[in-house]
Amino acid sequence: MEHNVKSWADVAPRLVDVAAGRAPGDLVIRGGQLVNVQSREVLRWDVAVAEGRFAYVGPDASHCVGPETRIIDTESFLIPGLCDGHMHIESGMLTPAEFAAAVIPHGTTTMFTDPHEIANVLGLDGVRMMHDEALMQPINIYTQMPSCAPSAPGLETTGFEISAEDVAEAMAWPGIIGLGEMMNFPGVINADPQMLAEMAATMHAGKTVGGHYASPDKGVAFSAYVAGGAADDHEGTAEADAIARVRNGMRSMMRLGSAWYDVESQITAVTEKGLDPRNFILCTDDCMAGTLVNDGHMNRVVRHAIACGCDPLIALQMATINTATHFGLERELGSITPGRRADVILTSDLTTLPIDHVIARGQTVAQDGKISVDCPHYDWPATARQTVRMGKTVTAEDFGVPAPEGKNTVKAKVIGVVENQAPTKALTAELPVVDGLVQGEGDVCQIALVERHRATGDVTNGFVSGFGYSGSMAMASTVAHDSHHMIVVGTDRAQMALASNRLGEVGGGVTVWKDGKEIALVPLPIAGLMSDRPAAEVAAAADRMVKAMAECGCTLNNAYMQHSLLALVVIPELRISDLGLVDVTKFELTELFEDNV
Repeated sequence: MEHNVKSWADVAPRLVDVAAGRAPGDLVIRGGQLVNVQSREVLRWDVAVAEGRFAYVGPDASHCVGPETRIIDTESFLIPGLCDGHMHIESGMLTPAEFAAAVIPHGTTTMFTDPHEIANVLGLDGVRMMHDEALMQPINIYTQMPSCAPSAPGLETTGFEISAEDVAEAMAWPGIIGLGEMMNFPGVINADPQMLAEMAATMHAGKTVGGHYASPDKGVAFSAYVAGGAADDHEGTAEADAIARVRNGMRSMMRLGSAWYDVESQITAVTEKGLDPRNFILCTDDCMAGTLVNDGHMNRVVRHAIACGCDPLIALQMATINTATHFGLERELGSITPGRRADVILTSDLTTLPIDHVIARGQTVAQDGKISVDCPHYDWPATARQTVRMGKTVTAEDFGVPAPEGKNTVKAKVIGVVENQAPTKALTAELPVVDGLVQGEGDVCQIALVERHRATGDVTNGFVSGFGYSGSMAMASTVAHDSHHMIVVGTDRAQMALASNRLGEVGGGVTVWKDGKEIALVPLPIAGLMSDRPAAEVAAAADRMVKAMAECGCTLNNAYMQHSLLALVVIPELRISDLGLVDVTKFELTELFEDNV
């Protein structure tokens, strides 16, 4: 059981006694307007809490008050603590403790997290570390066992691989709630034995299989994927995607993260088409520290859904009871009803949703935007802090792209970045050759993937467009979904080498170089993915990094997210991996140059 959580069975006698008036509650909240997400109505009801759970919820809780009972008199709305149905803590560049500390003041009291980023770097040990720190927190952080490391076998090499045996083992851990997003959708469609074994182990344990179907094909392939067992999907970007998922018995998870804006385009399935909203869930997927510090977390998503025309009570259901029900936790959390964990927010307005007071497990954890509890840290070992193994000091020569013999120009395949979206475009460009090496030109600059798990010294080179970089610059990051090698983008090979070696020196993170000088650094010493510093500090460093990208000519919104996804070989159309350029529409490696030039 998690830190500070007593099971219902342990406290049932006390809950019954408090509800019946035979014993006083620990806390009574009276006078408020209770948002009942079970019935979708607002009631002038009181709430009594005992042992961290709701005991009485009804018109008058005066029979639950004793001399030691803490009283909160309020006119505010009472809403359940907000739940994030699908997210990756590592995307905030924070550990679970610091992520929790950042989101608690925003009213998030439950998260369903998939630590597949650290799984790619440290394997099952890394998942265990995330799981253990998650259980130490004063809010509910459930862990989904990562399913796909590598995300696409044969197209990339990870630091560790996750096996069906690993999945079966993890299903017995106390905080594991299910299987993380099944990104290898071609594997499922083709009945890959390992993918099906992982999902079977999850179902055998009575837990939920997370989905990830990043293909526009809603025909037979989609049907095959759903038949494979995935219970939800967050990769939809259009109304038709949301409709297809719920019609096939999946939950449609609509995300608003730092770079994903997929709520507005899908919520019309509810607001205009009138589909049953109980099969829709709101989530963030990926939120950077700056978003958490400056804009919020699930409160931001709910506000956005309301701004898109969703009824506030329905939007709240999508961030509370719908999520809890999906993971089999409807009796444990997600609503202000007897027996559930006493996770409740006081807010003065259901549309703008100011988070005035946050209570988790019956204890005040934040008020007026300030956290009031400790979020304990795990003792991360040296093995988690020494993960950048390049094998050598790289040089400018490692980033040279030799042209085919005798060519003055080449027609190169180019990864095209799309603003605010995960998919890329497979583009081509006529590029000049100078001294036998292909040069970037105009908006096309170089991209490289530097292997950093097994110290091979390998560098894979290619081309990317869409960032708008100019002048002499380079940017490198050890956050490189999902295999998390090192992605380097630049206009100058010498700068690309400087940036790469810098990350080897600091143990991982993000660095931006311009005219031979480092102009921004975000150190991420844990697995090259996370910092155990506070969110505001990490956000400030990340903010400097974003400004540095702009100084190098970048105009994209949240371009760092786009940078970090350039090796994500499960989302179309074109990506880079340690094995080469990947055509994700065909799930196969492809040549850098067109044959017919």
